Amino acid sequence: MTHTEEDLVTGPEAIARVKELVEDIHFTMLTTRDPAGNLVSRPMSTRQMDGNGDIWFFTLADTAKVSESQADPQHDVGLSYLDSKGHRYVSVAGRAQVVRDAAKMKELYSPSLDIWFENGLETPGIVLLRVTPVECEFWEPRHGKLVTAAGMLKALVTRDTPDDTMSHGRVSC
Repeated sequence: MTHTEEDLVTGPEAIARVKELVEDIHFTMLTTRDPAGNLVSRPMSTRQMDGNGDIWFFTLADTAKVSESQADPQHDVGLSYLDSKGHRYVSVAGRAQVVRDAAKMKELYSPSLDIWFENGLETPGIVLLRVTPVECEFWEPRHGKLVTAAGMLKALVTRDTPDDTMSHGRVSC
């Protein structure tokens, strides 16, 4: 069965679900455009999706991801979250901004980041990268991953299109 616009999850329900998925999946691929115009992605660890919908990361100010995101006229970036075992996916088109806010950094920092930032919050050049979503989409099992897997297996055996097993949501911010 194909999804229709009536099946689409939108509004506050979709925003809440995106927040849950982003914080639960945790790792994302951040995509920017390099000086040659190529799309370049790298893994990032999500620290938080706050009440305003902004998604926060730690990085160093002198990295390619920062210079590439800030060189783009709109500061456009993409985030791709993937949980292959749970069949959950999130795509975020947003705008990146470098933030130097000591209080916010202290709030979001945890010792697990010490592997990347040798001196913790005292690491020279450590900054926050805030991504403000413009468009978000997500896909996840409508009835749990076991029912989804069974539906996909059935479709594989019968060579039919899978039943309506995925929930799809979209939010314009």
